[in-house]
Amino acid sequence: MSLKVGDFVFAVDDDLKGEIIKIDKDTCFLLSEDGFEVAYSSAELVKDTSGSERLDFSRNFNTFLGENSKDFKRKKKVNIPLKKRKEQPPMEVDLHIHKLIKNQKGLSNFDMLNIQMDTAKRQFDFAVSKRISRVIFIHGVGAGVLKSELQYFFQKYDNIQISDADYKKYGVGAMEIYITQKAM
Repeated sequence: MSLKVGDFVFAVDDDLKGEIIKIDKDTCFLLSEDGFEVAYSSAELVKDTSGSERLDFSRNFNTFLGENSKDFKRKKKVNIPLKKRKEQPPMEVDLHIHKLIKNQKGLSNFDMLNIQMDTAKRQFDFAVSKRISRVIFIHGVGAGVLKSELQYFFQKYDNIQISDADYKKYGVGAMEIYITQKAM
């Protein structure tokens, strides 16, 4: 049984039926009941011999409008601008030692730096796991040791951009990290 344009068919391995709108060699292009154009090989289709035809809205549009279809006017298409995606505020991590531990007496500078770096690494991992794209690390002014350690740590990653944080809000004692993550 050969298929031709205009035939109503069923797909063999799919719950789909439609009308053949184009045939190219062994490929038939259907207009499904949902209004989508779908391609199947002719071997995957069976002709609908039940005589039931679906309504074709594009061909029979005027019959749905009634006799006054000449009076029908389409509304003008209005472009509605998409709302800007609200940019989430950056995550802030304060690395001042007195914010991290209650009592720093007896700790060497090396111990304090390790506590600060461990906190920074842990918060960075949290930001990556929660897909937070901007993180502010407040390191303070000081001698710049913590700042240089943070820069060294973040330079290992390809998907990180390091910049100074907003001067008006944080001064010179903070850096902003942009984490670019692949879409899921």
